[in-house]
Amino acid sequence: MWCLGVAGLLGYAALRMLWGEVGDLSGTLMAMLGLIAVLIYGRGIRSSAVLWLLLAALLVQTLSWGLGYLHHPEWVADNPQLDRLAKLFIFIAVAWWLGGSTRNTLLVWGIAVAGYLVASFTLGGGVAEWLRGLGGERVGFGVRNLQHGSMLFGVALIGVVIFTQRFVMSGMRVVWWRALIWLIVFGLCVTGVFIGQTRAVWLGTLTAFLVAGCLGSLWALMKSQGRHIAKPLLICLSVVLVVSLVAVLAFKKPLMARITQESQVVAQVLQGDVEQIPYTSIGTRINSWIAASEWIKQRPFVGWGSEGRALVMEHTAWLNPAVKAQYGHLHNFLLEIWVAYGVLGILVIMALATWIARGTWLAWRSGIIPNDIALFGISFFFYWVFVNQFESYNSFGTGVYVHNLVLGGLVTHIWRWQSMTDKNVFFTLGSRK
Repeated sequence: MWCLGVAGLLGYAALRMLWGEVGDLSGTLMAMLGLIAVLIYGRGIRSSAVLWLLLAALLVQTLSWGLGYLHHPEWVADNPQLDRLAKLFIFIAVAWWLGGSTRNTLLVWGIAVAGYLVASFTLGGGVAEWLRGLGGERVGFGVRNLQHGSMLFGVALIGVVIFTQRFVMSGMRVVWWRALIWLIVFGLCVTGVFIGQTRAVWLGTLTAFLVAGCLGSLWALMKSQGRHIAKPLLICLSVVLVVSLVAVLAFKKPLMARITQESQVVAQVLQGDVEQIPYTSIGTRINSWIAASEWIKQRPFVGWGSEGRALVMEHTAWLNPAVKAQYGHLHNFLLEIWVAYGVLGILVIMALATWIARGTWLAWRSGIIPNDIALFGISFFFYWVFVNQFESYNSFGTGVYVHNLVLGGLVTHIWRWQSMTDKNVFFTLGSRK
């Protein structure tokens, strides 16, 4: 079971973006065996709050479906489609197979980044698509749509920057061949974010770096040995700034065009004029959100069931017919949860975020979660919340993939901390270095 579970995790991390069919199969194997292992061997862990939240998610979906069947049977699915929220708990299996190990966590995250970088050169238009992007065209790297490819590069970029010191240095010494690899990967991620031309990803990445910069600077100042990391930190920041500046200058024209493209729509919204918003990229989102609010008002607590987002787009009379034909989702994950499962669904998601945030803080304070992993977790949280307000990534396979790998890495450390504070917790898989 252990061999199959770990192999499934590695296959999921490496191949989900590169070879989707095999990656999904590996993920399914990993998730099923992981849940079985937790229930059989996870003494203490199987009573963890995340298992109860998984149960709550299943109950909320079943309740929403059942009440929907009584209220609007013609609009509900044949079954509760429990995977809609359950798939966001695959991180339970990821955390189990990581075995509480920082080394294993970083290895799996690194494999995921490497797999996506290879996929960006082999899927879609491959190298030709990169060249089109460098020429000013918006590209998506063969991933679902243009936003999803850019989102993945944003996550990778945040990790590459935050884990710079761990990757390029050995002790207090810079390993130059590793620094060269880091610079290549960093350059690819920066370029991928820019040529993806997704405004929410640009702003989300900037938000994540502002959070990381403030917290990282505070930590460096508080460390007694801060003088020893000052030079490599300064070198790293200088490289990041120079490469970022070069990228901004290189993509100045498409960057400015993308930023100013819908300035009139933004100004109209800021002025409160939402009656006649045109169906541009931003305008389509806002109109769909207004439509969603009308459906939420009718069933705010239990929602409309798993088909809620499709009902909004298909049965809101005043929405543009072309938009209704093109989109079946709301470009906002929290609104989709609210429409589908009401306040109860939102509470499950908020409880999950709160538990992980609290657990990460306590494990970091106890010295279990290293500083850079904690910093990445916090930065990712701000990035993820931001970008999911403009594209419902967590409703699609790419977002689920990112969500579960990152949360699995954090939760495995939380469980390790719990195992060290509660002798009844069984958790001995893997090295914990």
